Amino acid sequence: MTIIKASAIVPQELAGKRLDQVLVEVFPGYSRSRLQSWLKAEQIKVDGQSKRGKDKVLGGESISLQAEIVAEPAWQAEAKELNIIYEDDSLLVINKPIGLVVHPGAGNTQGTLLNALLHHSPCLAELPRAGIVHRLDKDTSGLMVVAKSLPAHHSLVEQLQSRSVSREYEAITVGVMTAGCTIDLPIGRHPTQRLKMAVLEEGGKEAITHVRVLEKFREHSRVRVMLETGRTHQIRVHLSYKNYPLLGDSVYGRRLMIPKSASPELAEALRSFKHQALHARRLSLTHPLTGEAMSWEAEIPADMANMIQMLQQDMMHKN
Repeated sequence: MTIIKASAIVPQELAGKRLDQVLVEVFPGYSRSRLQSWLKAEQIKVDGQSKRGKDKVLGGESISLQAEIVAEPAWQAEAKELNIIYEDDSLLVINKPIGLVVHPGAGNTQGTLLNALLHHSPCLAELPRAGIVHRLDKDTSGLMVVAKSLPAHHSLVEQLQSRSVSREYEAITVGVMTAGCTIDLPIGRHPTQRLKMAVLEEGGKEAITHVRVLEKFREHSRVRVMLETGRTHQIRVHLSYKNYPLLGDSVYGRRLMIPKSASPELAEALRSFKHQALHARRLSLTHPLTGEAMSWEAEIPADMANMIQMLQQDMMHKN
């Protein structure tokens, strides 16, 4: 259990405002919902007295915060190697491998990234979802940022919501894309297949994906993708909807495309590529504490790099 203590004097320019609005101004490191929960639990006092969120302030009052953060007992720490790209007191950036589930779920309570994070840094048990602010699919590799404090968590969530975090991916699609594009199509839960997402013109949430073509092969494309929003399976759903699904995507893919007269090695490599060819290559954000612009990059995994090389060789051979 961790005790958080903070205090502030209500500025005169906030006089007449509701207390819950003032709390967001004087304690910007914490989310509105968390501040409201502390207020209801009487862990925030105004001039030593408990107040309601709708109460108005006069200006000049002394606000004291003393709150308890209790670790989530259901999540267990597990020793598991992490590929840490960067770490300080506010955040942690990792390069997630293919096959690692990010968060425990039904029937999958162990062996996840969250379990490994709790072993690496036990204080993360006191943060929402152990500091995880965004996810990658199990079979998507690449960069993820994790908050290590409540103020950092609040800042990163705000940056994601305001779309100021830059996330660039590299992918291999089935089909030759003629040019880059922006895909602006809403995404929601598939109406009949509940484990899948789908483009839904009615009831879907806004989803915007920017695609740039890096290389064209005989039956495939190498692309760079930038997310403007972060819907579940967004890249996979958008590219599949445009008839350019990711190589190896067993959920949103289509039939295997092997170039005519391809070498036996390339044909076998394409057949045996069993996860979506998608890697979160570059991550850029503003440091929650220092305000510094920061950026990291992680090279694509070996099997994707090998596949790209084989597709390049196939083009050279046929040209």
